Amino acid sequence: MRDFVYYTPTKIFFGKGKENDIGKICEQYGYGKVFIVYGGQSAVRSGLIDRVEKSLADAGIVYEDAGGVQPNPIISKTREIIKQANIFNPDLILAVGGGSVIDTAKTVGYGVAMPGVDVWDYFAKKATITKSVPIAAILTIAAAGSEMSDSCVQTNMELDPPVKCGTNSEFNRCKFAILDPELTFTLPKFQIGSGAADIFFHTADRYFTTDAITGNHMSDEIAEGLMRNIIKYGPIGVNDPTNYEAMSEIMWSSTISHNDLTGLGTNPNGGRGGDWAPHQLGQAMSALYDATHGASMTAIWASWAKYCMDANVERFARYGRNVWGYIGDDETVALEAIEATEDWFRELGQPTSLSELLDMHVSDAVIKKIASNCSRGNTRTIGQLKVLNEDDMINIYKMAR
Repeated sequence: MRDFVYYTPTKIFFGKGKENDIGKICEQYGYGKVFIVYGGQSAVRSGLIDRVEKSLADAGIVYEDAGGVQPNPIISKTREIIKQANIFNPDLILAVGGGSVIDTAKTVGYGVAMPGVDVWDYFAKKATITKSVPIAAILTIAAAGSEMSDSCVQTNMELDPPVKCGTNSEFNRCKFAILDPELTFTLPKFQIGSGAADIFFHTADRYFTTDAITGNHMSDEIAEGLMRNIIKYGPIGVNDPTNYEAMSEIMWSSTISHNDLTGLGTNPNGGRGGDWAPHQLGQAMSALYDATHGASMTAIWASWAKYCMDANVERFARYGRNVWGYIGDDETVALEAIEATEDWFRELGQPTSLSELLDMHVSDAVIKKIASNCSRGNTRTIGQLKVLNEDDMINIYKMAR
């Protein structure tokens, strides 16, 4: 196993009703002014926001809230929330929601701590994050794993074409996160399925890489176990969203999938390993067409896998044997595993083609537009398993049409 540094400072409070302890938890940490960030009205209608605010008030903690964060969070909305938060001057920013809400809270954190910098500069790699107001989360959607990751994503609709991209920093780490699986019981089935797919991709993008080496057994075992777990429990949760066992397994898998645990020791240069091309291919469609994150990847993953499989067919064969239980020669097992994974996406109720994802005729011009967005106008390549230029992206999108 190669050298690595592993840092996961987030404290997890997992279980039924844990969100009702938010006031006591904040009190224990010494936070007296809490700025709440949430998404749509479902958190209000369900009574969750009221319960959170009551718990804070009972602990003598001052709070203010800002709602309206949408999926695929928009930087312009985030800037608005930063202005409100700056006036309030919190000592903790509390996200109540899923990955988009948590990512917005993270961005608000360094927007408040460093008011002289436009926060988009951190995503455009024009500035470096050096400090942040502490962040915490009450998770309501199991998908992105943002509650324990160092990642953060925003979309800039002011650019032509719009761009969705991320930034990584230790300042993106939540101080603590509350995970109550019952908060996910009312999610639409499509959202549960898309979340389960996203969990798979966070693990798969670390797993399918030429950096993976013989002797990295522990990380591989964790990754393969997580993939087996989400493959088993994802469809159960989709079919029965009130199944506590399934929803708790999905929620914890979400957190583990993106806290870097499954990719340790795979990068010869240290730090973050993995391929991440499926994420980039999907984000290009999310930026242009507001496609759901997990679904944007189920639409292209099998095409990407078949296109890139020859770069490390042994890796795909190991996946087929250890996750799906297939036997045979490497190429046969690899292809069977890719097909089985695509069938699993369908079982989750997710699209497996661009036309299904975008609900429109996907012409060559549309594919060129998406590929250009992904390649930033043919100025970058993506991927590590197989480095992909814009022509490669076009070929994969066409295979997935």
